Amino acid sequence: MKNVRPKKSLGQHFLNDNKTAEAISATLTGEGYSSVLEIGPGMGVLTDYLIKRGFEDFKVIEIDYESFAYIKKKYPEMRGIIRGDFLSMDLNQHFSGKMAIVGNFPYNISSQILFRCLEYKEKVVELCGMFQKEVAERICAVPGSRIYGISSVLLQAFYSTEYLFTVEANLFTPPPKVRSGVVRMRRNEVKRLK
Repeated sequence: MKNVRPKKSLGQHFLNDNKTAEAISATLTGEGYSSVLEIGPGMGVLTDYLIKRGFEDFKVIEIDYESFAYIKKKYPEMRGIIRGDFLSMDLNQHFSGKMAIVGNFPYNISSQILFRCLEYKEKVVELCGMFQKEVAERICAVPGSRIYGISSVLLQAFYSTEYLFTVEANLFTPPPKVRSGVVRMRRNEVKRLK
């Protein structure tokens, strides 16, 4: 099968390391949900390991037609391959219960992905994935640190955040100019004010 050409306009940097893909797949706890959505599967390096996890309801969403066609051909039995833009996707239309989101997120829309998850915070109980290292560190920043900001405050109000590991640029095609960080966010218990 012919490889997909990474498109700069979509911020595509395809992970080319199976060990890292397996480690990202393993970050999903599987607790409190049976549905998983992978954003931007590219050429399916992470998808391979997510399929092996055997989630009851596993889907992928891909905006790039070339990647979408590649994934359709690579996984002919898979029914949950969606061509579209995650940022305009109605999660309630595709998933009935609680869910997790996973991916090697395009750096140019990673903040938008996070804020979209906040919109669906009652549905998205876990998010695991790879971000630009600087963004990953900001997500998990502690109050009072120099990188603690509005995104840290908003995300940590609803999710417990954990920086898991760093991924070097040479594990991507093409290599990005920065390192990456893998993060897990788990939905906090909602506390009522008295």
